[in-house]
Amino acid sequence: MAEKKERRRYPRIKDNNIGVKLSGEGFNAITQSLDVSASGIYCKVDRRVPIMTKVQVVVSLPGKGKSSTPTTLNLDGVVVREHPVNKNGHVDHYDIAIFFNTLLPRERDVLVRHIDRQLK
Repeated sequence: MAEKKERRRYPRIKDNNIGVKLSGEGFNAITQSLDVSASGIYCKVDRRVPIMTKVQVVVSLPGKGKSSTPTTLNLDGVVVREHPVNKNGHVDHYDIAIFFNTLLPRERDVLVRHIDRQLK
């Protein structure tokens, strides 16, 4: 069987220490990340958010040490994947992937530095 080639431009890491606040047309949600890259974030929410929904994403990256303050990024995104998670025969929550569609270079640099710290 052929090896699956990674298509992502930026590495993705599992990281559930990032606070995430989502808002969009008619909804708000506060959650934690499941994983993150310099191009998007994966998280779980308690309601269905259809693919291609535009969302505002407030990302709170933990500081470098226990006493340092978190870094907050206010980003625009689009839901590119939505997956219902079933437990006991009913939908428990939805895992959604959000692509950051208007990321500025300095915002991407902050994400890249955070991810690099986690990889070391």
